[in-house]
Amino acid sequence: QVLLVESGGGLMQAGDSLRLSCAASGRTNRDFTTAWFRQAPGKERDFVAGISRGGGRTNYADSVKGRFIISRDNAKNTVSLQMNSLKPEDTAVYYCAASVYSINVPNQRSEYRYWGQGTQVTVSS
Repeated sequence: QVLLVESGGGLMQAGDSLRLSCAASGRTNRDFTTAWFRQAPGKERDFVAGISRGGGRTNYADSVKGRFIISRDNAKNTVSLQMNSLKPEDTAVYYCAASVYSINVPNQRSEYRYWGQGTQVTVSS
């Protein structure tokens, strides 16, 4: 139906920057509310940032406000996450997720139907 593929993960040092990208294909007859989640070892998969279908609304977890920026390019069906001032606690597998029906930008996993397979981000001290 819908395929989401993340890219851009890597091994970084504290203070560095990374840009993650999510490319969508398949059932792309409409724009999606799209979000990034992350899951550290032994922890739940938590919301990081989300963006509305038109890009006019965003939502960020408190832990990344002021450091991360989410954006989208609907012409290319891509969503990006610019991560600045990385910290070791940002280490996680980052997942792209899409909601077909949501009008707002929810932060709950249950609101997102389609998921990518994740990209690893590791930040060393």
